Amino acid sequence: MESRLKVLGHPVHPMLVMFPVALLVTAVLFDVVDTVGGPDFLGEVAYWNITVGLVGGLLAAAAGSFDLLAIPTGTRAKRVGLLHAGANVAVILLFAAVWAVRLNADSRAPAAR
Repeated sequence: MESRLKVLGHPVHPMLVMFPVALLVTAVLFDVVDTVGGPDFLGEVAYWNITVGLVGGLLAAAAGSFDLLAIPTGTRAKRVGLLHAGANVAVILLFAAVWAVRLNADSRAPAAR
């Protein structure tokens, strides 16, 4: 399947996916290190990684929606695309919940010290 949304002949969705994936994975790693006694600033950095990762994830989802809508209904590709989209929306919602909890907390760190 060829992408519908392109910049200079290159599909946009794959370009946009890499940043949120890297930011959200790094946020988890920073939170783990912060929780087991690492430097205090890592919790704050993880919070901002989640913030920027969510924005990037929403942009990537919007670009992916253009490609998903172009896939013919009733095909295996459409089922796989919908599964892919659903799993990624679930991950974005999970990180959004974590972000909302940390937004309203006294500290941006994953656990109170």
